[in-house]
Amino acid sequence: MTNWSARSWRDRPIQQQPNYPDPAQLSNVEQQLKMFPPLVFAEEIRALRRQLGQVSQGQGFLLQGGDCAESFADFNAPKIRDTFKVILQMAIVLTFAGSCPVTKVARMAGQYAKPRSSDLETIDGVSLPSYRGDIINGPEFTEAARVPDAQRMLQAYHHSAATLNLLRAFAQGGLADLHKVHKWNMSFVAANPLKDKYLQVAEQIQSALKFMEVVGITADTNATIHETQLFTSHEALLLPYEEALTRTDTLTGLPYDCSAHMVWIGERTRQLDHAHIEFMRGIHNPIGVKIGPTTKPDDVIALLDALNPENEPGRMTFITRMGADNLAAALPAIVRKVKSEGRHVVWSSDPMHGNTVKAENGLKTRNFDAIHQELRQFFAVHQAEGTYPGGVHLEMTGEDVTECTGGAYQISEQDLTQRYRTQCDPRLNADQVLELAFLVADSLREARQGRG
Repeated sequence: MTNWSARSWRDRPIQQQPNYPDPAQLSNVEQQLKMFPPLVFAEEIRALRRQLGQVSQGQGFLLQGGDCAESFADFNAPKIRDTFKVILQMAIVLTFAGSCPVTKVARMAGQYAKPRSSDLETIDGVSLPSYRGDIINGPEFTEAARVPDAQRMLQAYHHSAATLNLLRAFAQGGLADLHKVHKWNMSFVAANPLKDKYLQVAEQIQSALKFMEVVGITADTNATIHETQLFTSHEALLLPYEEALTRTDTLTGLPYDCSAHMVWIGERTRQLDHAHIEFMRGIHNPIGVKIGPTTKPDDVIALLDALNPENEPGRMTFITRMGADNLAAALPAIVRKVKSEGRHVVWSSDPMHGNTVKAENGLKTRNFDAIHQELRQFFAVHQAEGTYPGGVHLEMTGEDVTECTGGAYQISEQDLTQRYRTQCDPRLNADQVLELAFLVADSLREARQGRG
């Protein structure tokens, strides 16, 4: 790729970027970041790409989830631990239901930038630059907080490094032991209003673990019982940061964006002749692209031509974000086109963004039933087209927040103000995430059985 470099995106039009008031400071921060160690390593990235290659062939499942936007103010070990735990809890249910490996990718250790629908936010007649994530500016509605500050990139790097350090310790230090994770799930089932619905699956998992112990497969004899592998991801929105953390691998000579194992392009920044596509086409990470209900089949093929011209399995994940009212009509033609051309793609569903509404009190929310409906439709479309529904992509937290309505505990719009803590978009709480896992398990089981 002789006409590409980590900075060639700078010659293209670009969307969703801040206007830094001090170019000299920005340049200085970029130079510092270029000298910092990579946050992740090329061989880890290649391992994820291999796993996603298996998913694209129908031999695994992708579970991707985490905060809509990480926060410097909420950065603490219990919050990281609780999100890690709920990802593991969801994964064990899906692993058992699908009888297949689940690749776990967290929206963590770098999800600090957010695209916005407007450059300005107006409150009581006062307009200020929109909050674009802690890596760019502050959420407080003050003129000083909303000024883009390049120094925040350094803070984001150090927060990401500390988060990764803790995640690796959790993954390898015993917190991921299957028996512990299952005990957490049993506690969830026992306390859930719909426990009878989930008890059968939980008891089957418990029987499987007991059988493994009887035949000698324990944490002492098999590390996979005691440990797990968790990858990180974020939207590669702030390109000066992504460029500064791009490294040339000494083993292969290939460029990797070492800010995360997987990065994705959002619906607002995937223009073919723009900067984000230009940057992403040259790095060798697995790449995600969000596609909404107005996406045309030819648009998707053009994206594949630009980002995966060699049609390599594991390179491309399409993350559909269409809404429960739109997916059944919009997705089939796209899936059919990709299939007819023999392209290797991981199909993943983001049932969150297309189902965002405003409550009567003005808070953004999402309804659990709409989220579940979009997921059911996603699985149904792939079953009808003879393709494989390979993953889910969720904005979620391990905290007991009240941001999405519905679920077994019937959170109402009036309940939202009790614990509404998100920086940007509403997230499923721990109970809602696990409830969704048990519901998705049925669809995944059917999809896997349909593949023989």
